[in-house]
Amino acid sequence: MAAATARYDQIADFYDATAGQAVTDAATAALLDLAGDVRRMALLDLACGPGRVGRELARRGAQVTGVDISAALLAKAEAYERREPLGIAYVRADATARRVLEGRVFDGAVCNYGLSDIDDLDGLLANVARLLTAGGWFVFSLLHPCFPGWDRDAPSSWPPDRGYFSEGWWLASNPGFRGKVGSSHRMLSTYLNSLTRHGFIPEQVAEPRPGAHWEQRLPGAAPVPLYLVARYRRRQSVPPALPS
Repeated sequence: MAAATARYDQIADFYDATAGQAVTDAATAALLDLAGDVRRMALLDLACGPGRVGRELARRGAQVTGVDISAALLAKAEAYERREPLGIAYVRADATARRVLEGRVFDGAVCNYGLSDIDDLDGLLANVARLLTAGGWFVFSLLHPCFPGWDRDAPSSWPPDRGYFSEGWWLASNPGFRGKVGSSHRMLSTYLNSLTRHGFIPEQVAEPRPGAHWEQRLPGAAPVPLYLVARYRRRQSVPPALPS
């Protein structure tokens, strides 16, 4: 059962106004590129929010199920669906709950920017492995864990008492999403090892350039990657699910 409230419930209007339904930002475009041809596939959109990625996948011929813990964001997704029906089913649920979507099977799953919003990474990946058909794929994007943000006066937006090797939830000192709902920071090695442990094999990784807007924030500095996007394949057999 989903929690009574979610972090994004309080900023649903801000999120929808900021992200909108566009899918042309560098990370989302790379995620869609790695997803490839999705015609006639049953796909799972994890942490779907107001549904911008799932709607694009549906336009490309997929049958999409979107899952999010935020009732406020799902209300926006359902409103978009009513205005332009694409056959997307939305489920309000905790994607880390052990029996979420029990009995369902998907050809692929996507998670756009959502991994750092989910506190229980192992619980999520165990469910993705359980819900994917043997050989199914998982594509995700996230803010690059090695470079959590750029600032004119500092190399990153880390809190002063934290650093890359200090994992856990933190709140950025900026007016964006991470300054409003925070983020669960993990080292890159944590993501890679967790995916391997849950039976996923890497197929392709992308680090798209953030674009001129971001690169001009530190003029003259060599740009660093802002996004990490990857496609993994579920092995034919996967480790047993984690205990509840």
